[in-house]
Amino acid sequence: MAHARPQEDQNDQATTAFQPDAAFNTQRSYGGGSCVAPHHLAASAGRDVLKQGGNAIEAMVAAAAAIAVAYPHMNALGGDGFWLIHEPGKTPVAIDACGSAAQLATTDFYAGRSSIPERGPTSALTMAGTVSGWQKALDIGADWGTPLPLSTILDDAIRYGEQGIAVSRSQEALTRQHIERLSQSPGFNASFLLDGEIPREGQRLRQPRLATTLRRLASAGLDDFYRGELAQSMARDLESLGSPLRLQDFHNYQAQVVAPLEVALKDATLYNLPAPTQGMASLMILALYDRLNVDSGEGFAHLHGLIESTKRAFLLRDRYITHPERMTTNLQTLLSAERLDQEAAAIDPQKAMAWPHTPEPGDTIWMGTVDSEGRAVSFIQSLYWEFGSGVVLPESGVLWQNRGISFSLDPEDLRSLAPGRKPFHTLNPALARFKDGRTMVYGTMGGEGQPQTQAAIYSRYAMHNMPLQQAIAAPRWLLGRTWGENSTNLKLESRVYTPLVDALSQAGHDVEVLPETFTDTMGHAGAIVHHPDGLLESAHDPRSDGGAASL
Repeated sequence: MAHARPQEDQNDQATTAFQPDAAFNTQRSYGGGSCVAPHHLAASAGRDVLKQGGNAIEAMVAAAAAIAVAYPHMNALGGDGFWLIHEPGKTPVAIDACGSAAQLATTDFYAGRSSIPERGPTSALTMAGTVSGWQKALDIGADWGTPLPLSTILDDAIRYGEQGIAVSRSQEALTRQHIERLSQSPGFNASFLLDGEIPREGQRLRQPRLATTLRRLASAGLDDFYRGELAQSMARDLESLGSPLRLQDFHNYQAQVVAPLEVALKDATLYNLPAPTQGMASLMILALYDRLNVDSGEGFAHLHGLIESTKRAFLLRDRYITHPERMTTNLQTLLSAERLDQEAAAIDPQKAMAWPHTPEPGDTIWMGTVDSEGRAVSFIQSLYWEFGSGVVLPESGVLWQNRGISFSLDPEDLRSLAPGRKPFHTLNPALARFKDGRTMVYGTMGGEGQPQTQAAIYSRYAMHNMPLQQAIAAPRWLLGRTWGENSTNLKLESRVYTPLVDALSQAGHDVEVLPETFTDTMGHAGAIVHHPDGLLESAHDPRSDGGAASL
Protein backbone atom coordinates (compact mmCIF):
# COMPACT_ATOMS: atom_id res chain seq x y z
CA MET A 1 0.00 0.00 0.00
CA ALA A 2 1.53 3.31 -1.07
CA HIS A 3 2.15 6.27 1.21
CA ALA A 4 -0.96 8.40 1.50
CA ARG A 5 -1.37 11.92 0.22
CA PRO A 6 -0.68 14.50 2.96
CA GLN A 7 -3.47 16.36 4.70
CA GLU A 8 -3.31 19.35 7.01
CA ASP A 9 -3.59 18.66 10.73
CA GLN A 10 -5.80 21.26 12.38
CA ASN A 11 -3.74 21.23 15.52
CA ASP A 12 -0.13 21.56 14.39
CA GLN A 13 -0.09 21.69 10.58
CA ALA A 14 1.91 18.45 10.42
CA THR A 15 0.92 15.91 7.83
CA THR A 16 -1.37 13.12 8.87
CA ALA A 17 -0.25 9.56 9.47
CA PHE A 18 -2.20 8.06 6.58
CA GLN A 19 -5.29 8.25 4.42
CA PRO A 20 -8.12 6.10 5.85
CA ASP A 21 -8.87 3.10 3.66
CA ALA A 22 -12.55 2.60 2.87
CA ALA A 23 -11.92 -1.13 2.37
CA PHE A 24 -11.83 -1.62 6.13
CA ASN A 25 -15.46 -1.45 7.15
CA THR A 26 -16.74 -1.90 10.70
CA GLN A 27 -19.08 -4.89 11.08
CA ARG A 28 -22.47 -3.73 12.39
CA SER A 29 -25.43 -5.72 13.66
CA TYR A 30 -28.34 -5.40 16.08
CA GLY A 31 -29.22 -7.28 19.17
CA GLY A 32 -27.94 -10.83 18.96
CA GLY A 33 -24.37 -10.53 20.21
CA SER A 34 -20.85 -10.65 18.83
CA CYS A 35 -17.47 -12.26 19.42
CA VAL A 36 -14.11 -10.93 18.22
CA ALA A 37 -10.94 -13.05 18.32
CA PRO A 38 -7.52 -13.25 16.59
CA HIS A 39 -8.50 -16.62 15.11
CA HIS A 40 -11.75 -17.08 13.22
CA LEU A 41 -12.48 -20.49 14.77
CA ALA A 42 -12.53 -18.94 18.24
CA ALA A 43 -14.82 -16.12 17.11
CA SER A 44 -17.16 -18.69 15.54
CA ALA A 45 -17.14 -20.84 18.70
CA GLY A 46 -18.19 -17.86 20.79
CA ARG A 47 -20.89 -16.86 18.32
CA ASP A 48 -22.27 -20.40 18.22
CA VAL A 49 -22.67 -20.43 22.00
CA LEU A 50 -24.54 -17.12 21.78
CA LYS A 51 -26.81 -18.70 19.15
CA GLN A 52 -27.65 -21.47 21.60
CA GLY A 53 -28.77 -18.94 24.20
CA GLY A 54 -25.47 -18.63 26.03
CA ASN A 55 -24.36 -15.40 27.64
CA ALA A 56 -21.21 -13.34 27.05
CA ILE A 57 -19.21 -15.26 29.67
CA GLU A 58 -20.16 -18.67 28.30
CA ALA A 59 -19.34 -17.47 24.79
CA MET A 60 -15.95 -16.29 26.00
CA VAL A 61 -15.12 -19.60 27.66
CA ALA A 62 -16.03 -21.35 24.41
CA ALA A 63 -13.78 -18.97 22.47
CA ALA A 64 -10.97 -19.32 25.04
CA ALA A 65 -11.04 -23.12 24.83
CA ALA A 66 -11.21 -23.05 21.04
CA ILE A 67 -8.32 -20.65 20.62
CA ALA A 68 -6.19 -22.72 23.02
CA VAL A 69 -6.44 -25.44 20.36
CA ALA A 70 -6.40 -23.30 17.22
CA TYR A 71 -3.67 -20.81 18.20
CA PRO A 72 -1.25 -22.83 20.39
CA HIS A 73 1.74 -20.58 19.76
CA MET A 74 -0.06 -17.75 21.60
CA ASN A 75 -2.02 -19.41 24.42
CA ALA A 76 -2.96 -22.72 26.01
CA LEU A 77 -4.68 -24.36 28.98
CA GLY A 78 -1.29 -24.18 30.69
CA GLY A 79 -1.28 -20.37 30.72
CA ASP A 80 -2.84 -17.42 32.54
CA GLY A 81 -5.85 -15.22 31.92
CA PHE A 82 -7.53 -11.97 32.99
CA TRP A 83 -11.16 -10.89 32.69
CA LEU A 84 -13.17 -7.67 32.73
CA ILE A 85 -16.91 -8.35 32.95
CA HIS A 86 -19.57 -5.67 32.48
CA GLU A 87 -23.28 -6.01 33.22
CA PRO A 88 -25.43 -2.99 32.32
CA GLY A 89 -26.20 -0.84 35.34
CA LYS A 90 -23.45 -2.38 37.46
CA THR A 91 -19.79 -1.63 38.13
CA PRO A 92 -17.49 -3.89 36.09
CA VAL A 93 -15.71 -6.72 37.89
CA ALA A 94 -12.31 -8.23 37.14
CA ILE A 95 -10.87 -11.71 37.49
CA ASP A 96 -7.18 -12.32 38.16
CA ALA A 97 -6.36 -15.80 36.84
CA CYS A 98 -2.61 -15.40 37.16
CA GLY A 99 -0.76 -18.43 38.50
CA SER A 100 1.75 -18.02 41.29
CA ALA A 101 5.24 -19.47 41.67
CA ALA A 102 5.58 -23.05 42.88
CA GLN A 103 6.43 -23.70 46.52
CA LEU A 104 9.73 -25.22 45.36
CA ALA A 105 10.51 -22.24 43.08
CA THR A 106 13.22 -20.67 45.20
CA THR A 107 16.59 -19.16 44.41
CA ASP A 108 18.12 -22.39 45.77
CA PHE A 109 16.26 -24.36 43.08
CA TYR A 110 18.06 -22.20 40.50
CA ALA A 111 21.41 -22.13 42.33
CA GLY A 112 24.35 -21.48 40.06
CA ARG A 113 22.27 -19.59 37.50
CA SER A 114 22.11 -15.85 36.91
CA SER A 115 18.57 -16.08 35.55
CA ILE A 116 15.74 -18.56 35.14
CA PRO A 117 16.05 -20.64 31.93
CA GLU A 118 13.80 -19.30 29.19
CA ARG A 119 12.55 -22.63 27.84
CA GLY A 120 12.19 -26.18 29.08
CA PRO A 121 10.84 -27.72 32.31
CA THR A 122 12.58 -25.35 34.75
CA SER A 123 10.95 -22.40 32.97
CA ALA A 124 7.56 -23.96 33.82
CA LEU A 125 7.56 -22.70 37.39
CA THR A 126 4.19 -20.95 37.81
CA MET A 127 0.74 -22.47 38.11
CA ALA A 128 -1.57 -22.21 35.10
CA GLY A 129 -4.44 -19.93 36.10
CA THR A 130 -6.62 -19.60 33.03
CA VAL A 131 -8.92 -22.63 33.57
CA SER A 132 -9.66 -21.49 37.13
CA GLY A 133 -10.50 -18.09 35.64
CA TRP A 134 -13.00 -19.72 33.28
CA GLN A 135 -14.74 -21.29 36.28
CA LYS A 136 -14.74 -18.08 38.29
CA ALA A 137 -16.31 -16.25 35.36
CA LEU A 138 -18.94 -18.97 34.83
CA ASP A 139 -19.83 -18.69 38.53
CA ILE A 140 -20.55 -14.99 37.97
CA GLY A 141 -22.59 -15.75 34.85
CA ALA A 142 -24.64 -18.39 36.67
CA ASP A 143 -26.75 -15.54 38.08
CA TRP A 144 -27.70 -14.48 34.54
CA GLY A 145 -29.94 -17.46 33.78
CA THR A 146 -29.87 -21.22 33.29
CA PRO A 147 -26.26 -22.18 32.49
CA LEU A 148 -25.35 -24.11 29.35
CA PRO A 149 -23.67 -27.50 29.92
CA LEU A 150 -19.89 -27.47 29.86
CA SER A 151 -20.05 -30.06 27.11
CA THR A 152 -21.82 -27.53 24.90
CA ILE A 153 -19.39 -24.74 25.75
CA LEU A 154 -16.31 -26.88 25.07
CA ASP A 155 -17.71 -28.77 22.07
CA ASP A 156 -15.95 -26.79 19.33
CA ALA A 157 -12.60 -26.93 21.10
CA ILE A 158 -12.87 -30.71 21.51
CA ARG A 159 -13.78 -31.12 17.85
CA TYR A 160 -10.84 -28.96 16.71
CA GLY A 161 -8.48 -31.08 18.80
CA GLU A 162 -9.81 -34.36 17.43
CA GLN A 163 -10.36 -33.44 13.78
CA GLY A 164 -7.51 -30.95 13.54
CA ILE A 165 -7.04 -27.32 12.69
CA ALA A 166 -5.43 -25.71 9.66
CA VAL A 167 -2.06 -24.35 10.77
CA SER A 168 -2.13 -20.55 10.65
CA ARG A 169 0.36 -18.29 8.97
CA SER A 170 1.66 -17.00 12.28
CA GLN A 171 2.00 -20.48 13.79
CA GLU A 172 4.19 -21.60 10.89
CA ALA A 173 6.30 -18.44 11.03
CA LEU A 174 6.83 -18.49 14.79
CA THR A 175 7.55 -22.23 14.88
CA ARG A 176 10.20 -21.66 12.24
CA GLN A 177 11.63 -18.67 14.12
CA HIS A 178 12.00 -20.46 17.46
CA ILE A 179 12.38 -24.12 16.51
CA GLU A 180 16.01 -24.40 17.59
CA ARG A 181 15.15 -23.71 21.25
CA LEU A 182 11.64 -25.14 21.30
CA SER A 183 12.70 -28.50 19.83
CA GLN A 184 14.72 -29.10 23.00
CA SER A 185 11.62 -28.88 25.22
CA PRO A 186 10.00 -32.24 26.10
CA GLY A 187 6.93 -33.02 24.04
CA PHE A 188 7.17 -30.07 21.65
CA ASN A 189 8.25 -31.91 18.50
CA ALA A 190 5.69 -34.67 18.90
CA SER A 191 2.89 -32.16 19.41
CA PHE A 192 3.66 -29.33 17.00
CA LEU A 193 5.78 -30.77 14.19
CA LEU A 194 4.41 -32.97 11.40
CA ASP A 195 6.62 -35.95 10.54
CA GLY A 196 9.47 -34.09 12.19
CA GLU A 197 9.01 -31.01 9.99
CA ILE A 198 7.73 -27.52 10.73
CA PRO A 199 4.05 -27.53 9.72
CA ARG A 200 3.16 -25.33 6.78
CA GLU A 201 0.25 -22.93 6.69
CA GLY A 202 -2.92 -24.85 5.90
CA GLN A 203 -1.67 -28.29 6.95
CA ARG A 204 -3.85 -30.23 9.39
CA LEU A 205 -2.63 -30.38 13.00
CA ARG A 206 -4.44 -32.75 15.34
CA GLN A 207 -4.10 -32.63 19.14
CA PRO A 208 -5.93 -35.77 20.34
CA ARG A 209 -4.49 -35.78 23.88
CA LEU A 210 -5.62 -32.20 24.38
CA ALA A 211 -9.08 -33.10 23.04
CA THR A 212 -9.27 -35.92 25.62
CA THR A 213 -8.30 -33.45 28.35
CA LEU A 214 -11.05 -31.06 27.27
CA ARG A 215 -13.55 -33.95 27.27
CA ARG A 216 -12.44 -34.77 30.79
CA LEU A 217 -13.04 -31.16 31.87
CA ALA A 218 -16.45 -31.16 30.19
CA SER A 219 -17.55 -34.26 32.13
CA ALA A 220 -15.72 -33.89 35.46
CA GLY A 221 -15.84 -30.09 35.72
CA LEU A 222 -13.16 -27.42 35.36
CA ASP A 223 -11.97 -27.90 38.94
CA ASP A 224 -10.59 -31.29 37.91
CA PHE A 225 -7.71 -29.29 36.42
CA TYR A 226 -6.63 -28.37 39.97
CA ARG A 227 -8.08 -30.93 42.38
CA GLY A 228 -8.99 -34.04 40.38
CA GLU A 229 -7.47 -36.83 38.32
CA LEU A 230 -6.29 -34.38 35.68
CA ALA A 231 -4.38 -32.38 38.31
CA GLN A 232 -2.70 -35.57 39.51
CA SER A 233 -1.69 -36.47 35.96
CA MET A 234 -0.24 -33.04 35.20
CA ALA A 235 1.58 -32.83 38.53
CA ARG A 236 3.22 -36.23 37.93
CA ASP A 237 4.32 -35.20 34.46
CA LEU A 238 5.69 -31.84 35.56
CA GLU A 239 7.69 -33.38 38.41
CA SER A 240 9.11 -36.16 36.23
CA LEU A 241 10.21 -33.62 33.61
CA GLY A 242 12.03 -31.45 36.16
CA SER A 243 9.59 -28.59 36.86
CA PRO A 244 9.34 -27.32 40.47
CA LEU A 245 5.50 -27.52 40.31
CA ARG A 246 3.86 -30.17 42.50
CA LEU A 247 0.31 -31.40 43.18
CA GLN A 248 -0.02 -29.15 46.24
CA ASP A 249 0.52 -26.13 44.00
CA PHE A 250 -2.50 -27.24 41.97
CA HIS A 251 -4.57 -27.76 45.11
CA ASN A 252 -3.66 -24.33 46.48
CA TYR A 253 -4.68 -22.35 43.41
CA GLN A 254 -7.86 -20.32 42.92
CA ALA A 255 -8.48 -17.44 40.52
CA GLN A 256 -9.62 -14.28 42.29
CA VAL A 257 -12.34 -11.71 41.70
CA VAL A 258 -10.67 -8.29 42.12
CA ALA A 259 -11.70 -4.65 41.82
CA PRO A 260 -10.55 -3.17 38.50
CA LEU A 261 -8.62 0.08 38.26
CA GLU A 262 -10.51 2.95 36.67
CA VAL A 263 -9.93 6.44 35.36
CA ALA A 264 -12.35 9.12 34.19
CA LEU A 265 -11.79 10.88 30.86
CA LYS A 266 -13.87 13.71 29.44
CA ASP A 267 -16.42 11.41 27.78
CA ALA A 268 -15.94 7.99 29.36
CA THR A 269 -14.66 5.97 32.29
CA LEU A 270 -12.00 3.37 31.44
CA TYR A 271 -11.34 0.12 33.33
CA ASN A 272 -8.38 -2.23 33.44
CA LEU A 273 -6.66 -4.78 35.68
CA PRO A 274 -4.64 -4.01 38.84
CA ALA A 275 -1.25 -5.53 39.78
CA PRO A 276 0.45 -7.72 38.75
CA THR A 277 -0.61 -6.47 35.30
CA GLN A 278 0.37 -3.28 33.48
CA GLY A 279 -3.27 -2.18 33.39
CA MET A 280 -2.40 1.03 35.25
CA ALA A 281 -0.12 2.05 32.39
CA SER A 282 -2.84 1.47 29.80
CA LEU A 283 -5.23 3.73 31.70
CA MET A 284 -2.61 6.38 32.37
CA ILE A 285 -1.57 6.73 28.73
CA LEU A 286 -5.09 7.66 27.67
CA ALA A 287 -5.71 9.83 30.73
CA LEU A 288 -2.54 11.83 30.02
CA TYR A 289 -3.35 12.14 26.32
CA ASP A 290 -6.87 13.32 27.21
CA ARG A 291 -5.24 16.22 29.09
CA LEU A 292 -3.17 17.29 26.06
CA ASN A 293 -6.34 18.49 24.26
CA VAL A 294 -5.24 17.37 20.81
CA ASP A 295 -7.85 18.54 18.30
CA SER A 296 -7.45 15.95 15.54
CA GLY A 297 -5.96 12.53 14.97
CA GLU A 298 -3.18 11.04 12.86
CA GLY A 299 -0.91 14.08 12.97
CA PHE A 300 2.26 14.81 14.91
CA ALA A 301 0.38 15.97 18.01
CA HIS A 302 -1.59 12.71 18.14
CA LEU A 303 1.29 10.26 17.74
CA HIS A 304 3.82 12.31 19.70
CA GLY A 305 1.31 12.90 22.49
CA LEU A 306 0.53 9.20 22.90
CA ILE A 307 4.18 8.18 22.68
CA GLU A 308 5.24 10.66 25.34
CA SER A 309 2.29 9.64 27.52
CA THR A 310 3.48 6.04 27.15
CA LYS A 311 6.92 6.96 28.46
CA ARG A 312 5.51 8.64 31.59
CA ALA A 313 3.23 5.67 32.26
CA PHE A 314 5.92 3.03 31.70
CA LEU A 315 8.33 4.71 34.10
CA LEU A 316 5.74 4.55 36.88
CA ARG A 317 4.74 1.01 35.92
CA ASP A 318 8.32 -0.23 36.25
CA ARG A 319 8.84 1.66 39.50
CA TYR A 320 5.84 0.22 41.33
CA ILE A 321 4.10 -2.83 39.84
CA THR A 322 4.96 -6.21 41.30
CA HIS A 323 3.26 -9.05 43.20
CA PRO A 324 0.09 -7.53 44.72
CA GLU A 325 1.11 -8.23 48.30
CA ARG A 326 4.47 -6.49 47.78
CA MET A 327 2.97 -3.29 46.36
CA THR A 328 4.08 -0.15 48.20
CA THR A 329 1.73 2.22 46.35
CA ASN A 330 -1.99 2.08 45.70
CA LEU A 331 -2.12 2.15 41.90
CA GLN A 332 -5.43 3.99 41.94
CA THR A 333 -3.65 6.99 43.51
CA LEU A 334 -1.39 7.18 40.44
CA LEU A 335 -4.59 7.70 38.45
CA SER A 336 -5.83 10.58 40.59
CA ALA A 337 -6.59 13.85 38.79
CA GLU A 338 -3.81 15.64 40.67
CA ARG A 339 -1.15 13.07 39.75
CA LEU A 340 -2.31 12.90 36.14
CA ASP A 341 -2.21 16.68 35.81
CA GLN A 342 1.34 16.63 37.15
CA GLU A 343 2.48 13.95 34.71
CA ALA A 344 0.76 15.60 31.73
CA ALA A 345 2.42 18.93 32.52
CA ALA A 346 5.81 17.23 32.21
CA ILE A 347 5.18 16.29 28.56
CA ASP A 348 6.88 18.54 26.02
CA PRO A 349 4.45 18.93 23.07
CA GLN A 350 7.30 19.38 20.58
CA LYS A 351 10.24 17.35 21.91
CA ALA A 352 10.74 13.68 22.74
CA MET A 353 11.92 12.66 26.20
CA ALA A 354 15.10 10.57 26.12
CA TRP A 355 14.21 6.91 26.35
CA PRO A 356 16.70 4.43 27.82
CA HIS A 357 14.39 1.65 28.92
CA THR A 358 14.43 -2.09 29.63
CA PRO A 359 11.44 -3.58 27.81
CA GLU A 360 9.05 -6.28 28.95
CA PRO A 361 8.45 -9.05 26.35
CA GLY A 362 5.36 -11.16 26.07
CA ASP A 363 2.77 -12.50 23.65
CA THR A 364 -0.84 -13.50 24.09
CA ILE A 365 -4.36 -13.24 22.64
CA TRP A 366 -7.21 -10.79 23.35
CA MET A 367 -10.88 -11.53 22.73
CA GLY A 368 -14.15 -9.72 23.34
CA THR A 369 -17.81 -10.76 23.55
CA VAL A 370 -21.12 -8.95 23.93
CA ASP A 371 -24.46 -10.75 24.32
CA SER A 372 -28.06 -9.78 23.52
CA GLU A 373 -28.50 -8.20 26.98
CA GLY A 374 -25.53 -5.90 26.48
CA ARG A 375 -23.34 -7.84 28.93
CA ALA A 376 -19.75 -7.57 27.79
CA VAL A 377 -16.44 -9.34 28.39
CA SER A 378 -12.90 -8.20 27.69
CA PHE A 379 -10.56 -11.18 28.08
CA ILE A 380 -6.90 -12.00 27.60
CA GLN A 381 -5.09 -15.36 27.77
CA SER A 382 -1.38 -16.02 27.49
CA LEU A 383 1.60 -18.38 27.54
CA TYR A 384 4.07 -15.44 27.82
CA TRP A 385 6.59 -16.24 25.04
CA GLU A 386 5.58 -17.99 21.82
CA PHE A 387 4.68 -21.57 22.83
CA GLY A 388 5.60 -20.67 26.43
CA SER A 389 8.06 -23.10 27.99
CA GLY A 390 7.66 -25.38 24.97
CA VAL A 391 6.88 -28.25 27.37
CA VAL A 392 3.88 -30.41 26.42
CA LEU A 393 2.78 -32.76 29.20
CA PRO A 394 2.85 -36.40 28.02
CA GLU A 395 -0.53 -37.58 29.37
CA SER A 396 -2.73 -34.50 29.02
CA GLY A 397 -1.20 -32.79 25.99
CA VAL A 398 -1.26 -29.49 27.90
CA LEU A 399 1.34 -26.91 26.81
CA TRP A 400 2.77 -25.01 29.81
CA GLN A 401 3.63 -21.34 30.08
CA ASN A 402 7.00 -19.74 30.93
CA ARG A 403 5.56 -16.64 32.62
CA GLY A 404 7.77 -17.23 35.65
CA ILE A 405 10.93 -16.28 33.74
CA SER A 406 9.98 -12.64 34.37
CA PHE A 407 11.02 -13.17 38.00
CA SER A 408 14.49 -12.01 39.02
CA LEU A 409 16.89 -14.24 40.98
CA ASP A 410 18.21 -11.10 42.71
CA PRO A 411 16.48 -11.06 46.13
CA GLU A 412 16.65 -7.25 46.20
CA ASP A 413 14.84 -6.85 42.89
CA LEU A 414 11.28 -5.48 42.89
CA ARG A 415 10.16 -8.63 41.07
CA SER A 416 12.31 -11.19 42.84
CA LEU A 417 11.39 -14.87 42.85
CA ALA A 418 9.78 -16.44 45.90
CA PRO A 419 7.22 -19.22 46.38
CA GLY A 420 3.63 -18.07 46.01
CA ARG A 421 4.46 -14.79 44.29
CA LYS A 422 2.75 -13.71 41.08
CA PRO A 423 4.95 -12.65 38.16
CA PHE A 424 4.62 -9.27 36.45
CA HIS A 425 2.13 -9.46 33.59
CA THR A 426 1.94 -7.45 30.39
CA LEU A 427 -1.63 -8.76 30.03
CA ASN A 428 -4.39 -6.18 30.42
CA PRO A 429 -7.87 -6.37 28.88
CA ALA A 430 -9.62 -2.99 28.56
CA LEU A 431 -13.21 -1.78 28.87
CA ALA A 432 -14.79 1.66 28.50
CA ARG A 433 -18.18 2.99 29.59
CA PHE A 434 -19.18 6.15 27.74
CA LYS A 435 -21.37 8.86 29.19
CA ASP A 436 -23.74 8.43 26.22
CA GLY A 437 -24.43 4.79 27.18
CA ARG A 438 -22.00 2.96 24.88
CA THR A 439 -19.81 0.16 26.20
CA MET A 440 -16.55 -0.74 24.47
CA VAL A 441 -14.36 -3.80 25.01
CA TYR A 442 -10.97 -3.69 23.32
CA GLY A 443 -7.47 -5.09 23.55
CA THR A 444 -4.57 -6.79 21.84
CA MET A 445 -1.64 -9.13 22.28
CA GLY A 446 1.93 -7.88 22.00
CA GLY A 447 3.83 -7.34 25.27
CA GLU A 448 4.68 -3.68 25.71
CA GLY A 449 2.63 -2.91 22.62
CA GLN A 450 -0.61 -3.78 24.41
CA PRO A 451 -1.22 -0.45 26.18
CA GLN A 452 0.05 1.48 23.16
CA THR A 453 -2.28 -0.26 20.74
CA GLN A 454 -5.16 0.16 23.17
CA ALA A 455 -4.39 3.88 23.24
CA ALA A 456 -4.21 4.07 19.45
CA ILE A 457 -7.54 2.28 18.96
CA TYR A 458 -9.42 4.13 21.68
CA SER A 459 -8.11 7.59 20.78
CA ARG A 460 -8.87 7.11 17.10
CA TYR A 461 -12.38 5.83 17.68
CA ALA A 462 -13.51 7.72 20.78
CA MET A 463 -11.57 10.99 20.54
CA HIS A 464 -10.99 11.50 16.82
CA ASN A 465 -14.13 9.90 15.34
CA MET A 466 -12.51 7.23 13.17
CA PRO A 467 -14.67 4.20 12.30
CA LEU A 468 -13.87 1.26 14.57
CA GLN A 469 -12.44 -1.09 11.94
CA GLN A 470 -10.24 1.66 10.48
CA ALA A 471 -9.06 2.55 13.99
CA ILE A 472 -7.68 -0.99 14.23
CA ALA A 473 -6.41 -1.33 10.65
CA ALA A 474 -4.71 2.10 10.55
CA PRO A 475 -0.89 2.23 10.76
CA ARG A 476 0.43 1.63 14.26
CA TRP A 477 3.58 2.29 16.20
CA LEU A 478 5.45 0.60 19.02
CA LEU A 479 7.83 2.10 21.54
CA GLY A 480 9.83 -0.75 23.01
CA ARG A 481 9.98 -4.46 22.44
CA THR A 482 7.59 -7.20 21.41
CA TRP A 483 7.61 -10.47 19.46
CA GLY A 484 11.25 -11.23 20.26
CA GLU A 485 12.62 -7.81 19.24
CA ASN A 486 15.49 -6.53 21.37
CA SER A 487 15.49 -2.88 20.32
CA THR A 488 13.60 -0.25 22.34
CA ASN A 489 13.25 2.41 19.66
CA LEU A 490 10.06 3.76 18.08
CA LYS A 491 8.88 1.41 15.31
CA LEU A 492 6.38 2.59 12.69
CA GLU A 493 4.52 0.66 10.01
CA SER A 494 5.48 1.69 6.50
CA ARG A 495 2.09 3.22 5.74
CA VAL A 496 2.84 6.18 8.01
CA TYR A 497 3.37 9.16 5.70
CA THR A 498 7.05 10.09 5.27
CA PRO A 499 6.83 13.76 6.36
CA LEU A 500 5.27 12.66 9.66
CA VAL A 501 8.07 10.14 10.15
CA ASP A 502 10.52 12.99 9.55
CA ALA A 503 8.69 15.24 12.02
CA LEU A 504 8.88 12.58 14.74
CA SER A 505 12.56 12.04 14.04
CA GLN A 506 13.26 15.79 14.18
CA ALA A 507 11.51 15.94 17.55
CA GLY A 508 14.05 13.49 18.94
CA HIS A 509 12.33 10.13 18.53
CA ASP A 510 14.61 7.23 17.56
CA VAL A 511 12.48 6.15 14.60
CA GLU A 512 12.60 2.89 12.65
CA VAL A 513 10.20 2.34 9.75
CA LEU A 514 9.37 -1.34 9.39
CA PRO A 515 9.15 -2.69 5.83
CA GLU A 516 5.73 -4.28 6.19
CA THR A 517 2.46 -2.43 5.65
CA PHE A 518 0.75 -4.73 8.18
CA THR A 519 3.13 -6.39 10.64
CA ASP A 520 2.64 -8.84 13.51
CA THR A 521 5.02 -6.66 15.50
CA MET A 522 2.08 -4.32 16.16
CA GLY A 523 -0.05 -7.04 17.74
CA HIS A 524 -3.43 -8.59 16.98
CA ALA A 525 -6.17 -6.23 18.17
CA GLY A 526 -9.95 -6.28 18.30
CA ALA A 527 -12.89 -4.34 19.68
CA ILE A 528 -16.67 -4.39 20.12
CA VAL A 529 -18.85 -1.36 20.87
CA HIS A 530 -22.39 -1.84 22.22
CA HIS A 531 -24.76 1.10 21.71
CA PRO A 532 -27.78 1.84 23.92
CA ASP A 533 -30.18 0.98 21.07
CA GLY A 534 -28.62 -2.48 20.66
CA LEU A 535 -26.32 -1.68 17.73
CA LEU A 536 -23.09 -3.70 17.85
CA GLU A 537 -19.95 -2.50 16.10
CA SER A 538 -17.32 -5.25 15.81
CA ALA A 539 -13.81 -5.11 14.37
CA HIS A 540 -10.76 -7.35 14.17
CA ASP A 541 -7.16 -6.90 13.12
CA PRO A 542 -6.07 -7.59 9.52
CA ARG A 543 -2.66 -8.40 11.03
CA SER A 544 -4.12 -11.54 12.65
CA ASP A 545 -5.84 -14.75 11.53
CA GLY A 546 -9.00 -13.61 13.24
CA GLY A 547 -12.50 -12.40 12.67
CA ALA A 548 -15.62 -10.80 14.10
CA ALA A 549 -18.58 -13.19 14.30
CA SER A 550 -21.99 -11.67 15.06
CA LEU A 551 -25.57 -12.92 15.18
